[in-house]
Amino acid sequence: MANVKFMNPFVEAAAEVLEKEVGAKVQRGSLSLQKSALTSDEITVLLSLVGQVQGVVLYGLSIDTSLKMVSKMMGQEFSEFDNLAQSGIAELGNVITGRATVKLSKEGFDSEISPPTLVQGQGLQISTLDFPRVVVELKTEMGNIIVHLALRETPPGSEAGKNYVPIAIPMK
Repeated sequence: MANVKFMNPFVEAAAEVLEKEVGAKVQRGSLSLQKSALTSDEITVLLSLVGQVQGVVLYGLSIDTSLKMVSKMMGQEFSEFDNLAQSGIAELGNVITGRATVKLSKEGFDSEISPPTLVQGQGLQISTLDFPRVVVELKTEMGNIIVHLALRETPPGSEAGKNYVPIAIPMK
């Protein structure tokens, strides 16, 4: 079962990081619970969590939004989503997730995150398998970021939290 209590640390972390790094004010948009595979946005940054909170966090955004954010972050204009722009957006997802895990830790949930993976290509199916996802839209003046949280608490004494959560990205 997806755990909504893990959402607020991610929303707060995203608001803090986006304001600091790109000068964007964040408003929380729609919130939903999804159990089916998600269809990727043009850009999807994926990170896994292991520990007392386990699962996958995905950040979906358009190339246009990515370019605006990376341009602001790096202080130079990006017109194409090249390797440096890809690295910048992946790192933005990494920083947001890192900040969220610090907030989770303060609530008694210690977890570690994987390095970010960037998936480029709209319409890919990404499955979090048996993990339902809390999906929250974050609205900024540069565009929206859709945050997918397929997270759950590791049962006490369980070995499950020591393994990365599998995801499947079927090839077209």
